[in-house]
Amino acid sequence: MRWQYVPIMLLLLALLAVPVSAQGVKYLYGNPDLSATIAGTNEFAPGAETALTVNIANSGLNTHKIVGSTLITPDDQPNTAKLATAALKSGDAPFTVKTDPQFLSDIMGGAAATATFNVKVADSAEPGTYVLPLEVTYTYLRDAEEYGSDLLRYNYQKKTETLPLEVRVTPDLQVEVLDVRSESLNVGTEGYVHLTLKNIGHDVANNAIAKVVRNGESPLIPTDGNAYIGTFEPGETVDVKFKVSVANSAEPQSYPLDITVAYEDYEGKAVTSRPATIGLPVGGKIAFEVVSPMSRLSPGSQSILEVVYKNTGAATVYNAQARISAVNPFTSSDDTAFLGDLAPGETATARFEVNVDGDATEKEYGIDSEIRYRDDLDNSKISDTMKVTVALEPRQGSIFTNPVFLVVIAAVVIGAGYYIFVYRKKR
Repeated sequence: MRWQYVPIMLLLLALLAVPVSAQGVKYLYGNPDLSATIAGTNEFAPGAETALTVNIANSGLNTHKIVGSTLITPDDQPNTAKLATAALKSGDAPFTVKTDPQFLSDIMGGAAATATFNVKVADSAEPGTYVLPLEVTYTYLRDAEEYGSDLLRYNYQKKTETLPLEVRVTPDLQVEVLDVRSESLNVGTEGYVHLTLKNIGHDVANNAIAKVVRNGESPLIPTDGNAYIGTFEPGETVDVKFKVSVANSAEPQSYPLDITVAYEDYEGKAVTSRPATIGLPVGGKIAFEVVSPMSRLSPGSQSILEVVYKNTGAATVYNAQARISAVNPFTSSDDTAFLGDLAPGETATARFEVNVDGDATEKEYGIDSEIRYRDDLDNSKISDTMKVTVALEPRQGSIFTNPVFLVVIAAVVIGAGYYIFVYRKKR
């Protein structure tokens, strides 16, 4: 080791042995500077319900800083918005806010926080630009006072700022159903629905097409559910007609049906209006019943089977034809009979030619029967199967063909002849 380096080493060791004083930092001026913007679109249609997300940014700066060994560094900076909460208000806008104030915690300078609010636009909202007030309440460090070398007193200030959020209500088409009429709408059939629609919105709908849509599991099922309107002006009314079928499982009562309008809006975009729901009354099912008494036939006979049918349903049927399904011991070469038109409650008699096997068992039988008909829309329908009851009984012959009766008559005739012959001989 060279001795000329010893003084330098001693000097370095001396410097390391001297304690370094801590440097304190103090900001003299600064405060939060908040602004708010909507994340995503700020355009909403009347009646819309949506989650509105708001970004709240803090651009506040600390403009003057002091550094010194005798200063105590505060825990908070004056440009920090502490314990911030945000509350969205409706103001004069046609909006309803459904969310309580949101807690945001601390927002430091140069940082941001988000809050989400559920809002509902009024159905009757006029198109235009509106302002939603966003009230942000927070606490910030106004100043910090030092007392000696180990005591720091914080002076906080609470503040509420109202930040404007600009929103726009767009024009749209809204459908109001002014009149509803149904035609031939019965369980298990098709019928017509006549509607009068009005555009109570503020948008001119171009290439508008009115549509009826099934509502959930409703038994009303559109079979011809589109009607072209064309240009549909605000305040204008139109009459449209649709064809709807009713499921067999339905009951005679009212069921829901939705109506919408697909159109091109003011920007030329293809959109669909919010559905309007109506209730449609459905009539009872078309049904028939055999009301004639039980027919009585004999084995080995050829007879005319007369059956009386009654329309027990809720609608008139047209060109009705009755048919039987003859099975052993019955046969028929004429198993169809024309009934004609039958209004609810009316009856008609059908006549079928029936042959009965000679060795048929004498008992009651049920012959299947059904009716084919046309409904009001000329659709061909077939009724549920009905039973025609027939009893087979012994043949009841004429008294003049009864063998016992013939033997008695012969005996009487022979006896009378013998008496006359003997009486004349004696004379």
